[in-house]
Amino acid sequence: MKKMFLRLVLFSLWRLLGVFAGLDEVKSVSVLEGDSVTLDSGFTEMMDDDMILWRFGSENTLIAQIDILAGSIILYDDVLDERFRDRLKLDYQTGSLIITNTRTEHTGLYQLQINSVSKSFSLTVHAHLPVPVISRDCSSSSSSSSSQQNCSLLCSVVNVGHVTLSWYKGNSLLSSISVSDLSISLSLPLEVEYQEKNSYSCVINNPIRNQTTHLDISKLCHTCSEVHLSCCDTVEAAMRLVVTALVGVASAAAAVLLINDIRSARG
Repeated sequence: MKKMFLRLVLFSLWRLLGVFAGLDEVKSVSVLEGDSVTLDSGFTEMMDDDMILWRFGSENTLIAQIDILAGSIILYDDVLDERFRDRLKLDYQTGSLIITNTRTEHTGLYQLQINSVSKSFSLTVHAHLPVPVISRDCSSSSSSSSSQQNCSLLCSVVNVGHVTLSWYKGNSLLSSISVSDLSISLSLPLEVEYQEKNSYSCVINNPIRNQTTHLDISKLCHTCSEVHLSCCDTVEAAMRLVVTALVGVASAAAAVLLINDIRSARG
């Protein structure tokens, strides 16, 4: 009996020391959208009188509860617009929280409370990364002689968050931009020479994944020396010609309809 009592005392002290050691620490956890994640309580077993509470967000909304004495588990997955519906599980032995089929809306602060002590987790759910799109930046073209030797480019991504967008020349980083917001669009410019032979790539990454698009200079950057115009100017001129042609066709069609109406009226 004494050995059992001593074991319980030692176990309780170990738990308290373990919890208080990380009391002010917020553990960061990252997961890819759609995957499951376990917020580990750090314990191997619960005590008979433990009350385990899991809360989420700035308002400390209660989302899960274990009452060891009553032998009950309650999941409040209908709160917060049911964002946790059918996604919460509790490990009855350890008190750990499991979130399945995660979404970006599950990003936030989670707090575990066991009796009078607590532990915090900062969960970031990363969305699947889009493939960066490299395009010609015609808005940067000018009539200067230097612009005739350079090609202005943009690498763009849309609806992203918690990512970094970067330009690389070979394995060397040229420039980058980072964002911590959700659902934002990013563009990163780059200027290269028309006859550049080096390899360039645009990379988007988060702590879990990355996506890369390689630049095809011969496709996007080619001169138009025979007309002494930049390629962007040539494209714009071609578009103006198409618009003019369409306007001409529309005018001719209107004239024909007018003549037919006059003939019909006379008849």
